[in-house]
Amino acid sequence: MTSQTTIDSTGPGDKAPVAPSDKAPAKGLRGHPWYTLITVAVGVMMVALDGTIVAIANPTIKADLGASFADVQWITNGYFLALAVTLITAGKIGDRFGHRQTFLIGVVGFAAASGAIGLSDTIALVVTFRVFQGLFGALLMPAALGLLRATFPAEKLNMAIGIWGMVIGASTAAGPILGGVLVQHVSWQSVFFINVPVGALALVLGLLILLDHRAENAPRSFDILGIALLSGAMFCVVWALIKAPTWGWGDGRTWAFLIASLVGFALFGFWETRVREPLIPLALFRSVPLSAGVVLMVLMAIAFMGGLFFVTFYLQNVHGMSPVDAGLHLLPLTGMMIVGSPVAGMLITKTGPRIPLAGGMALTAIAMYGMSTLETDTSGAVMSLWFALLGLGLAPVMVGATEVIVGNAPMELSGVAGGLQQAAMQIGGSLGTAVLGAVMASKVDHDLAGNWAAAKLPPLTGAQLDQASEAVQVGVAPVPKGTPAAIAEQITGVAHDTFISGMSLASLVASGVAAVAILVAMLTKRGENADAAGAGAGHI
Repeated sequence: MTSQTTIDSTGPGDKAPVAPSDKAPAKGLRGHPWYTLITVAVGVMMVALDGTIVAIANPTIKADLGASFADVQWITNGYFLALAVTLITAGKIGDRFGHRQTFLIGVVGFAAASGAIGLSDTIALVVTFRVFQGLFGALLMPAALGLLRATFPAEKLNMAIGIWGMVIGASTAAGPILGGVLVQHVSWQSVFFINVPVGALALVLGLLILLDHRAENAPRSFDILGIALLSGAMFCVVWALIKAPTWGWGDGRTWAFLIASLVGFALFGFWETRVREPLIPLALFRSVPLSAGVVLMVLMAIAFMGGLFFVTFYLQNVHGMSPVDAGLHLLPLTGMMIVGSPVAGMLITKTGPRIPLAGGMALTAIAMYGMSTLETDTSGAVMSLWFALLGLGLAPVMVGATEVIVGNAPMELSGVAGGLQQAAMQIGGSLGTAVLGAVMASKVDHDLAGNWAAAKLPPLTGAQLDQASEAVQVGVAPVPKGTPAAIAEQITGVAHDTFISGMSLASLVASGVAAVAILVAMLTKRGENADAAGAGAGHI
């Protein structure tokens, strides 16, 4: 299935829309592929950076605004919920109205919401504008992929996606470092204000450079009921994953939301077979490579985000590092993603995605297994080895799975495909954090009482043991004030050893997930519609 594109040249002096076969090579700024890549990278950097930079500011926000722990959790959950629920719908908006306009609206809205958070003086306003950040971020991300798909010829698309993935990886990993510096030396508000000049730069570049490529058979209507059903189902599953650590996996409320999500997805699937212009044509999933790419992205995110979630606690609470130092210790991971992503793009262009994807997941499985061997006194050199191997494994998966999903979708659904890719990553990350968090909690609950007794520490009541377990799950030693130094040292040793046992099991589970993903990777192949995308692209 292929489709041609037409070009909506919205700038003054641009020629009327032409068919791609008649399109002259891109000259100057407007529509130039590499300048387009730089522009969307600046916008995407804001969203990726905000995924991790804010976590460093949360304790300071809590103290400054007098917020509760639950309130602070909503600073993260509100953003993530809005982003995950609306990504696919936002991709459809880009397909319908043009990815250029959608990207620019996303940039302006995200930067404005960021500035509003910096000016907020109550936790309610912070959470509200974080939700708006998520909504506008959802507009921006799929539109960026849609623009790359339409602008780059097939033989250069993987390289472009490689650099795009590099920016996301580098921004995500740089978040804790930059956030620590800003919070420590400026203010928590600066974490949000920094997005305003970045957004302004992306807007100026977008107005000057971006050219809107429209598919001739782009959707002309909206599947309102489909949007409602999919959004409701996505909300229920994400909400269940967010609340499961608090409610418990066996709680009726957790299962009620999970069942509601399954019912919602089933109704959505039924409706999509009846509507004239569906939100997601289910025929899209007849493509085995595309379906495998979506599953692969979920599995990769489970292994990566779920496993890395505990590494930050390990570095800060077990090794006693500051957030900035912890971020610096993760630089081998970031560096390998930065170096590996464009290299992976070139390799995938030459060999196809199957072998690089399988190899990447194999390296990820080995790295997660290596991380299961970390101890309380593991040296920085050993940690760096496993972190670097993880970054080297993730690079081809980020690039290859994205190309498989977007490249196997027709041009008129490139925004929806971009939304699918991002939604799969967000759901996978949430699922990984929730499931591996449950593994960690179960292991700590099982081991803590025995380890505590074996160390001959003063016995704990049931309530005290529960409180101690919660602290140990994030690597914190539950040492009461006034505890003698010798006993405090024993408690710390027990807490850290118990945390390590939980992290080791969670890392082994993540390694197993990555191993399963190797088999899924063997079902992928080069995008069938990539050539159609490249047909209308300018020369590079």
